[in-house]
Order: sequence, then C-alpha cells, then structure tokens
Amino acid sequence: MATDTLKSGPGAAGGLRRLLLDNGALTALVVLVIAMSALSGDFLTADNLLNVGVQAAVTAILAFGVTFVIVSAGIDLSVGSVAALSATVLAWSATEAGVPVALAVVLAVVTGVACGLVNGFLVSYGKLPPFIATLAMLSVGRGLSLVISQGSPIAFPGSVSHLGDTLGGWLPVPVLVMVVMGLITAVVLGRTYLGRSMYAIGGNEEAARLSGLRVKRHKLAVYALSGLFAAAAGVVLAARLSSAQPQAAQGYELDAIAAVVIGGASLAGGTGKASGTLIGALILAVLRNGLNLLSVSAFWQQVVIGVVIALAVLLDTVRRKAGATPVAAGTPRGGKGRQAVTYLVAAVAAVAVVGTTSLLHGGGSAGKERRIGLSLSTLNNPFFVQIRAGAEQEARRRGVDLTVTDAQNDASQQANQLQNFTSEGLGAIVVNPVDSDAAGPSVRSANQADIPVVAVDRGVSGADTAALVASDNVEGGRLGARALAGKLGGEGTIVILQGQAGTSASRERGAGFAEGLRAYPGIEVVARQPADFDRAKGLDVMTNLFQAHPDIDGVFAENDEMALGAVKALGAKAGRSVQVVGFDGTPDGLKAVEAGTLYASVAQVPKELGRIAVDNALRAADGRRVEETVKVPVKVVTRENAAGFGG
Repeated sequence: MATDTLKSGPGAAGGLRRLLLDNGALTALVVLVIAMSALSGDFLTADNLLNVGVQAAVTAILAFGVTFVIVSAGIDLSVGSVAALSATVLAWSATEAGVPVALAVVLAVVTGVACGLVNGFLVSYGKLPPFIATLAMLSVGRGLSLVISQGSPIAFPGSVSHLGDTLGGWLPVPVLVMVVMGLITAVVLGRTYLGRSMYAIGGNEEAARLSGLRVKRHKLAVYALSGLFAAAAGVVLAARLSSAQPQAAQGYELDAIAAVVIGGASLAGGTGKASGTLIGALILAVLRNGLNLLSVSAFWQQVVIGVVIALAVLLDTVRRKAGATPVAAGTPRGGKGRQAVTYLVAAVAAVAVVGTTSLLHGGGSAGKERRIGLSLSTLNNPFFVQIRAGAEQEARRRGVDLTVTDAQNDASQQANQLQNFTSEGLGAIVVNPVDSDAAGPSVRSANQADIPVVAVDRGVSGADTAALVASDNVEGGRLGARALAGKLGGEGTIVILQGQAGTSASRERGAGFAEGLRAYPGIEVVARQPADFDRAKGLDVMTNLFQAHPDIDGVFAENDEMALGAVKALGAKAGRSVQVVGFDGTPDGLKAVEAGTLYASVAQVPKELGRIAVDNALRAADGRRVEETVKVPVKVVTRENAAGFGG
C-alpha cells in the first residue's frame, strides 16, 4: 500500500502547517464551535451540547459502518433504507407478530446483516459495481419497510424505547451507543486482521489478492458489518421517535458518506479512521444545530452543508499535494503522544471558548418569552408555505420574533429542531408534525421545560399541547367524496392519488373519502397509488394509471399538488370527460378550479391556520386560557364560488 512522503518545512511554521493539514477535520470542528458560540449565546450550554451529541448519534453510527466500506474502496448507499427496514422488522415483530422483544431485536440485527451480505455477494461474486448493488438495496429495503408496515408508523416496544431516553437524567443513551460503536470501529480497524485487510484491499485490491488475502470473503464481511451498524442506527433512531417510521432515514446514507469523507477518509480507499468519522458526524450536527439556533433558512442550510462537503474533499486534495499523509492501516504517525497533544490543544481551545462566550453572551436569554419557534413538516409544498406566511404575518403584527424551520418530511430532523427550540428556552413552540407519534418525545421535553406547544394541522400523540389548530381532514375527505360523486351523478369509475405513506394527513383524508364514498355504491375505485403529495409524481403516477384505465370518470387527489399533476397527465380530458378533485385550496389549485380543469378543491385556509396558531401560542406563553382544539372550517370550492374564496 502506497504512502506519501511528508514534506513539511522545518520549524514552528512547518509544525503548525503539518498539524493543521493532518488534523483538518478536528481544526474545522474547533473553529465551528468557536464561531457558533460567538454567534449564539444558546449554543454552548450543557443542554444544547447534549442535543448536538444526540443529533449526531444516528449519523455517526451509520457512518462508522460506512467507514469499513469506504476504507475498502467501496460505497454503501443502502444504509438509510436498511436502518428503516431493521427498525420496522423489530417493531412489527414485537407488536403485530407477538415475538418476544429480545428475539425481535435479534431479528432486526439479522435483517441488517442479511442486507449487508446481499450487498457483499452482489459486489464480490456478482461483479456489480458497489454503487449499483447498494442502490438496488436502497430501493428494496425501503420497499420492504413500506410493505411490512403498510405505509404507517408502528409503535416501538416500551422496553426498547428506553434507548432514546437518558441515564441518570442527563446522559442520552444514543450518545452512549454512539461512543460504544465508535470504540468497536476503532478496534476493528486498528487491532484486527480484518481491519488491516480492509486497508490493504482499499489501497490496492489486486496486490491484496496476490498477497493471499481472500478478497471476496473479506468484502462480504465488510458489507455485513455495514448492515449491522445500519441496524443499530435504525433501532436507536426508532427508539428516539418511539415508533418505526417506514420513511425514516431518507438521505441519511449521504450524510454518513459525508461524515466519513469530512473525517479524512478518501473515496479512493485505503485511508480512514473511527475518530475522524466521529468528528465528521459532529461537524454536520454542529452545523445544523448552530444554523437552526441562528434562524438560518433550511434551504440555505443545505447549501452550507454542501459547501462544507466540497471543502472537505478539497482539503483532502490539498493535504495530499502538500505531502501530509492520511491515516492508513491503523498506524498513527508520530506516535500516540502527538495525537494526545493534538486533542489537548483542542480541549484547551474549547475551554477558552467557554470563558469568552460566557462574557460575550451574559444575559443573552433576555426577551426569549417573545420568541416563538415554528417547525413545519415541509416547505416544499404551497400549503405549508401559506401556513408560514400566515404565521409570519401574525408575528410581525404582534411584534414577536418567529423562527421557522423545515423538517423536510423527516421525523428525526424535526425532533432535532424541536430539541433546539427547547434548549433555547423560547416562549412557545408551534409544530406541524411530520408524524404525530414521532413528535411526542420531543414535545414531552418541551413540556418538562414548561414551554407551551401548539400543534397546527396535525396533532401530537403522547404529549401535552396547549392547543391543536387544524382543519378536519376526515370531514374534508367526506366532502371530497360527495363533491366528486355528485358531479358524476353517483355512477362511474375513479382512481385515488394518495399522499406520502405514513403521514396522518394522508391517512385521515383517505379514510374520510372512503367513508363518504360508501353512500355511493355506483362509484367504483379501480386504482389507488401514492404520489407523495408531489406534483411531478402525481403527473407520472396519473400517466401510468391512465394507460391502464383509459375510461375512468374521476380522480381524487389527497392534495392539490397531486391533482395538478393529474390534470397535466389527463390533458384535454381534465374537466371534461374526467373530473378531478383536489384538497387544500392552494393558490395554483384555485386557479385551476377557476379555469375549469380542476373540478373542485376541498379548501383549507392555511394562512388562517398559521395566524391562529401563533395567536394561541402567544396566549399560552402569557398564561392565558386557550381552547384545546381550534377547528378552522373547510369548504368545497368549485368554479361557481372560487372567485369569492379568500384562501
């Protein structure tokens, strides 16, 4: 295995240059901590630092498994899906199948290892590129998770949910699990024959084979380890959310790979270490946590994280050209003493930051009772954009600061955002849950901190909320059924475009529509397919369904975005021979209603939802009485009454 020759110049300057190049990730982490501490007085608190640890845990555990693969010059894109599948298997086995919890945990671990072995077999014996093999497993794992759960979250067994709790009331169990898995990774890489083989295979696979290593078997073991760590991450994530989410951990494979690369590993293989991966995961967690505390837009957060990943790869290139040697084969340069000095310098810098920031932010918590946090399930949908607009309008009118975050339909990310709001000590929190059950643990933390929480559009399970401000999705579904059936004269065939599997809005609207349709036995539903509340997916799914059922008379879409996609797919038939009913009353949806291509939309008033939610949050923060449930009426908007609808 080739190594580079160190060319650092003599003297103190050369030593500092060498220290920075060889410990770029650690340097970046220290700089980030200093910057975030200087910019936000809420960052460097005990509660928030524990939040950072918890938020890094799942990514770090996944990344430890991916480290084995990348050191071996492979890639694993399936770890997020395998994590979700393993958690779903555990929850389903322990609840639906009645399997003892201990055996269910074993089944979850076996599931992860089995997925890893399949990946390894396809790569080693099937000669598939790792990218293709693991991309296929990404799809298979996610699909099986949805099949087992039927698209709905499954409550996690109470005995396993304790993995999401704390020890002694202060040490989060996910952080402890992360540390243990990190130590295991370090031992495997640095102290075992398998670990040395990984470095040899990653450095030069052909040379490793000619040296007598059984490369194919070692790759099987490498991917099996990655699957094992993915299963552990899935269990920790589900325990934290008190439920197995079939859509959980989407995109986490990219975070895991990013953490490994930021930590100093090379995608070309042959280099990497556990401590670097941990630092990489912490950098991502610190970035997200700090940017949330600074109220930076979720869209800009993605830009910043992308830039950081690019800079990490650039640093690796610069380091190689400068002659700094990446860590390989588990043999530290300069001995353990040099590493100890490096970490001691980092610790001293951190202590200095504590003293400095405590002076900079003395009394920084003043006025927090006039600050509100709003966590939305997504901002990639006009309905929720309208909720934000109404909330911001009311906040400006009342003279309060409103911090808005976007969970991007990720229950875990929303849990992180709610924890950040709690650690900031805001006056009140408004949450639009990605999933009602998954939001429960984080809202309970806010309850313990005496921060009132108002739910908007969807309720929160297993926790106290001061109020629920929502439209009646079930009643809206019934109204949609009556409108469509009435337009068709009680006879005909229809298809249903469903929302994102597992979301309460999709379940409730679908249930209401089915209930309303029972009064019209002449209406036959010939197909149901999810399109994830997305216009583009609505277009694709409707195109496919129209090919299979060209004589349909109507379409019910569980939101306007999918309905507009269906209208595009139907072309000239929309509003003429095929009637389409949507849901939400978004501006684009109402325009289509006025144009006649969309027959009707079951309209909510999203701006009013946001306005009322902020109003109730301020009332609760001031200790005033609020109603437990505030219902905002829905109505069917057709071409006849669209002009008079305020939206």
